[in-house]
Amino acid sequence: MRMRPDSSQWRDPNAYAFVKDASADMIAWEFLRRNRDYQRDYTASRTTKSRREFHKRWGLQFRRQT
Repeated sequence: MRMRPDSSQWRDPNAYAFVKDASADMIAWEFLRRNRDYQRDYTASRTTKSRREFHKRWGLQFRRQT
């Protein structure tokens, strides 16, 4: 499944108002989640070997849900 951003409102400044108060990690996530290479690698990371490669390539660590 490929994530696609809603680009229908890209000219509307209200659609990006959250950026004014967003932290650096929130902005980084918004950028990263739209990256096609990241999307592809995330989808492939379902195996343990691929997951290790995914973490190595993207430098990400995910918290376990409790």
